[in-house]
Amino acid sequence: MKRDKSLDATLVEAYQSGDKEALVLLVKRWHVTFCEKAFWLVKDVDASKDIAQDTWQTIMTKMATLKNPRRFGAWAIRIVYHKSIDVLNQRNREQLDLINYKYEQENPSQSKIDDSVIKDELLKAMMVLPKNQRQVLSLFYLESYSLKQISELLNISIGTAKSRLFYAREKLKSVIKITNYEK
Repeated sequence: MKRDKSLDATLVEAYQSGDKEALVLLVKRWHVTFCEKAFWLVKDVDASKDIAQDTWQTIMTKMATLKNPRRFGAWAIRIVYHKSIDVLNQRNREQLDLINYKYEQENPSQSKIDDSVIKDELLKAMMVLPKNQRQVLSLFYLESYSLKQISELLNISIGTAKSRLFYAREKLKSVIKITNYEK
């Protein structure tokens, strides 16, 4: 639906000059459109009405910063769009929180695994590794050394450090899989 941009511009300028009646006319012209645009995104009548209301609050506080009154429609619809997206994001966060809560209620042991138990299992698994692989793995993951630093410390090439790290990871994966099957 085409709108008369010059009428919108005149009303915006009047409101910016202090004419409160101009805002009433803008609301009459645009409120239904705001509700429709919001509903198109959120698919909820009540939420779309709330979004339109919030949009008018924002418009009233920010209208003085609108430099081109002829752009009122696009500016206002953009506000509706962003507020609708905020509502959708909030819904998604709430839904995710509910899913996480439900999962924790159904699987209490899964959500409360002690980190120290995992660390102990990893340290035990590392003891199976050859000394040179265990050194590189410890320096890289536990001491946070770079591969270059490890190569200088152990007086080996960077390629050898990478290779030892790779084979240590692979061996650790297989040891952990075997340990898990035994339990």
